[in-house]
Amino acid sequence: MNITRRTLMAGASALALPFGNAFAQKAEFTLKYGNNLPIAHPMNVRAAEMATKINAESKGRIAFEVYPNNQLGNDTDMLSQARSGALDFFTLSPLILGTLVPAAQISGVGFAFKDYGQVWPAMDGDLGVHVRKQIEGASTLFAFEKIWDNGYRQITTSTRPVNQPEDLKGMKIRIPPSPFWVSMFKAFEAAPATINFAEVYSSLQTKVVDAQENPLAIIATAKLNEVQKYCSLTNHMWDGFWFLGNKKSFERLPADLRAIVSSNVNAAGLKQRDDVRQLNDNLLADLKGKGMIINTTNADLFRAKLRSANFYADWHKKFGDEAWAVLEKYTGKLA
Repeated sequence: MNITRRTLMAGASALALPFGNAFAQKAEFTLKYGNNLPIAHPMNVRAAEMATKINAESKGRIAFEVYPNNQLGNDTDMLSQARSGALDFFTLSPLILGTLVPAAQISGVGFAFKDYGQVWPAMDGDLGVHVRKQIEGASTLFAFEKIWDNGYRQITTSTRPVNQPEDLKGMKIRIPPSPFWVSMFKAFEAAPATINFAEVYSSLQTKVVDAQENPLAIIATAKLNEVQKYCSLTNHMWDGFWFLGNKKSFERLPADLRAIVSSNVNAAGLKQRDDVRQLNDNLLADLKGKGMIINTTNADLFRAKLRSANFYADWHKKFGDEAWAVLEKYTGKLA
């Protein structure tokens, strides 16, 4: 199937029923899953489909409820809820999860993964295993095996395109609340401001910040083209979503129900990866048609700037030799 923004919007409408509690009255277990993305995003299209399958395969013993678009609060709120067990599952960028589990950020090292041919072997292989162990050992959470895709992150601005690192100097750019992002954009001499995703559109609209960075699928589904003029294809970070669960909440399920949830979460993650890839292939033309000015960049220039600012050397020390070696097994030498 060819995935476009239009087909995703239609799919979201068609699959809207699981976004409620139709099964809750007769179910033995009600499981709540929240995220911060619009209902039309591939994550929520596949999450709705996944919820339907979990409810059906469990023969109604599970009522799996999906709460998209910050219905249960922003990322910080949902992280707190998941840690306490008030929320059973949610999806979070490894880079934001790094505020709780620093090792989780390693998959987002700037300009590390050149393409998906490096990303998926790493995240489905030793790097993903390393991160999942760190998550489980450092928190009340665990991560399912297959990380979901967010895509390569791009920079949008209302003031000027970003063609080279020098164009970022002094730029007021919104970033998620993560020291990793702060570190990278300060290395580019930008002026990063940490703002939760729920406030991004209004912050751009009111000129609190002039720029932001996100994958194309989020730029489009959040309609950021309405408040931004330029989209610079920097591919500066690959970003994903760990599908996280509260350990105690999950372990209260019988083994057969845990297996149903796990298999469907992982299967949906693989489908969502393909959706994001197809959507990104179509979105550039869509955004151009809506008036955005698109430009490409040379990653080598940005990578050289990070090297000269000791970004790689500093984070190598923070992550440690073992973790860094696992990363470079897939990316090649970074510094």
